[in-house]
Amino acid sequence: KARHTAEFMTVTFDVVPEWRSRIPAVVHVDGTARPQLVRADRNPLYHRLISAYHALSGIPLVLNTSFNVHEEPIVCAPAEALRAFVEKRVDCLAVGSYWLAH
Repeated sequence: KARHTAEFMTVTFDVVPEWRSRIPAVVHVDGTARPQLVRADRNPLYHRLISAYHALSGIPLVLNTSFNVHEEPIVCAPAEALRAFVEKRVDCLAVGSYWLAH
């Protein structure tokens, strides 16, 4: 249980042993994770996405990572994300309430 808000992935937490094998992609070698806790009142769309994934998979989280393609800087604007999608450098793209897939 977190005693901090952790809304910006600035705090690490120990992952309880029974979850380490269920979510290995998010657990560091030292058994910690750096979560971003998403609140429904602050980010309702993302919270609904995570809740839907939880209902389907039994896993109450999604893994996020930086959005950049090889040898390019991190995407900072929707136009840059759309360019990566159009050039088929990503398989699908979610921007706000829009979902695109090849």
